[in-house]
Amino acid sequence: MGSELLPPPLRSAVVIGAGYVGLPLCLQLAKSGLDVTAVDVDERVVREIEERRAKIEEQEDFESFFADPDVQAHLCAKGAPVASDVFVIAVPTPVDHATKAPDLRAVVAATESILPVLRRGNLVIVESTIPPLATEQVVAPILERSGLRVGPDVLLAHCPERVLPGNIMAEAVFNARVVGGIDPPSSRRAAELFGRFVKGKLLLTDARTAEFVKLIENSHRDVNVAFANQVAILCERLGIDAGVAIELANHHPRVEILKPGIGVGGHCIPVDPWFLVAACPDLTALLRAAREVNDGMPERTADKICAAVAGIEEPRVVCLGATYKPNVRDLRESPALEVHRILRARGLDAALYDPLVPGMACDSVLSAARGADVLAILVPHHLILTELQYRRHEILRVMRRPQLLAFTPGTI
Repeated sequence: MGSELLPPPLRSAVVIGAGYVGLPLCLQLAKSGLDVTAVDVDERVVREIEERRAKIEEQEDFESFFADPDVQAHLCAKGAPVASDVFVIAVPTPVDHATKAPDLRAVVAATESILPVLRRGNLVIVESTIPPLATEQVVAPILERSGLRVGPDVLLAHCPERVLPGNIMAEAVFNARVVGGIDPPSSRRAAELFGRFVKGKLLLTDARTAEFVKLIENSHRDVNVAFANQVAILCERLGIDAGVAIELANHHPRVEILKPGIGVGGHCIPVDPWFLVAACPDLTALLRAAREVNDGMPERTADKICAAVAGIEEPRVVCLGATYKPNVRDLRESPALEVHRILRARGLDAALYDPLVPGMACDSVLSAARGADVLAILVPHHLILTELQYRRHEILRVMRRPQLLAFTPGTI
């Protein structure tokens, strides 16, 4: 009886895109003893990694990783890929703001950058979120321009990231990972890579299913948020307290309605449903409707703020919170920024403060509120709510016409 030859052990990896997804992967792989090259087109990012610094959310976690002897010995950064056993593509995949069509230019460029150093037996992993069939129809044909065949010569897999800003390093280790190869050997080899540090389950499937799973995960969350926002809109029309109604409904053992808010932000949830809409426009009416509800919330929020200052001469509005969700520094696709933009476009004197964001911080809520007519809590960071809890009366006293507005039930 013959036996399948075992592939040689993995010794090196190149990660293309050293941002929120790529840099944590670089650090984890380097800590596991793999020789890792972080590749980024941004010279500043390359320089910071070489100097063992980080400027994104989990800075303290990254600094502890950078100080690790294994990371010190096994991590470097460059502006272009080098020869390696594994290539991981972890670049952004936005949608066009006007057409909502997926923009895969960064994935295409990253894949093309591998071609000069691609060798037989290499593994290529796409960690970037991509539309259905993109691994087979976009990435594979580019790789085969090297003269190597995907499958027999080069292994290829899609392994979508599952990390949450605010807890990136822990989630990279403990979350289950979906590993979708173009064929079973690709899945097994990709699982071998992630098995070096992932303690969650490694769930092997095919590339097409892996692409789809990531998109339906975030679309599910988007639809649930849209339902909560739809409930809030209906409650407003009917004169019902949305917070009370949702709390009572959630006493049902099979009901769990989320809290409504000012919209949906972050890089994933407001983006990923459009990948499914683009792939199957005739079958995704629900996803499109959810996106329209959530995208409309900043305008509705601005309407409420404007209504609160109607009739006030030269009103001053102070908005608190700029990030896409509470207690993180991430501004990507933040609906709070859109609310502030709309208010300014309507001619209001509207300031925006966020205690977590450099350049947007203020001394305190008390100092920001001085002389304001409305204090609008767009993002309920713990720091903001704690000061409101203990200094509420002082804050109201320094306002000109004190009005506190919150857009998440139970905030104040």
